[in-house]
Amino acid sequence: MTTVSVAKAVARARGDIVEGFSRWRLWGLLGWKDIRHLYRRTVLGPFWLTANMAIFIGAIGFLYSRIFDSELAVYVPFLTSGFIAWTLIVNFLIDASKSLVLAEHVIKLRRLPLSLFVYRTIWRHLLIMAHNLIVFVVVAVVFGIVPNLATLLIVPALLLSVINAAWIGLVLATLSARFRDVEQFVGAVMQILFFVTPIFWKPDLLGDRIVFANINPLYHFVELIRAPLLGTSPELLTWTVAIGTALVGWMATLWFYGRLRPAIPYWL
Repeated sequence: MTTVSVAKAVARARGDIVEGFSRWRLWGLLGWKDIRHLYRRTVLGPFWLTANMAIFIGAIGFLYSRIFDSELAVYVPFLTSGFIAWTLIVNFLIDASKSLVLAEHVIKLRRLPLSLFVYRTIWRHLLIMAHNLIVFVVVAVVFGIVPNLATLLIVPALLLSVINAAWIGLVLATLSARFRDVEQFVGAVMQILFFVTPIFWKPDLLGDRIVFANINPLYHFVELIRAPLLGTSPELLTWTVAIGTALVGWMATLWFYGRLRPAIPYWL
C-alpha cells in the first residue's frame, strides 16, 4: 500500500470521526432514547438498572466476603466499583460490535458519519453507568468511604476510557458489518475473561503470580475506574497501559477504518 493511499485512508477516517463527533446533539438524543425505549411503560423506568445492580451487589457481596474471608466494609466497595466498571466495559464491547448492523436502515437511507452510531453506543453506556453509580454512592455512605483528591481522577479516567472505547468500537463495528459472528465471539470471550479478571477477587491473592493480572489489559481498565471511586490513585502501570493502548489503537484504527469504511454500507 502506497503512502498516498494510506494518507487518503487516514484522512477519510479522520473526516468521518470528526463529523460524527460534531453531531453530538443527535447521538446524545439517540442514546437517551435507547434507554427510554428499553424501559418504557415500566414503573421505575431506567432506574431498573440501579435496582438490578443493587440486588446483585447485595446478594453477592455478603456471600463472597465470607468465601474470601474479607471484611464486609472492604470487600463490598471493592466489588461494587469493580463490577460497575466491568459492566460498562463488557456491555459496550458487545453493543459496539452490532452498532452499525442495528442502524442498517438509517445508513442505507441517508448519508451520515458512521462513527455517530459508535458515539451513540458509548453515550448510552455512560448513562447506564451513571445510574449504576447511585449504588456505589449508597455503598460509600454505608461503609464510610469519604471522597478525596484521588476521587477527582475519575474524570481523566473516564475520558481515557472513552477515548479507548471509541477506537475499539469502530474496529468491532466494522468487523461485525462484514462478519456477523463478531458479536457472539466477543460475548463468549468476555465470559471467560470475567473469571480471570480481578472483579470478585483481589489481585493480591495471586501473590508472586500477580503478573498474570498485570498482563491482562481489562484489569487495568477496570482499575482505572475502580481506584478513584475507592479514593486511591491508579498505579503508574495502569495509566501507562491505558494511554499506550489509546495511542497504538488509534494509529491502527485510522488506517483500518479509513480503508474499509466505503465498503460498510454494502456489507450491511
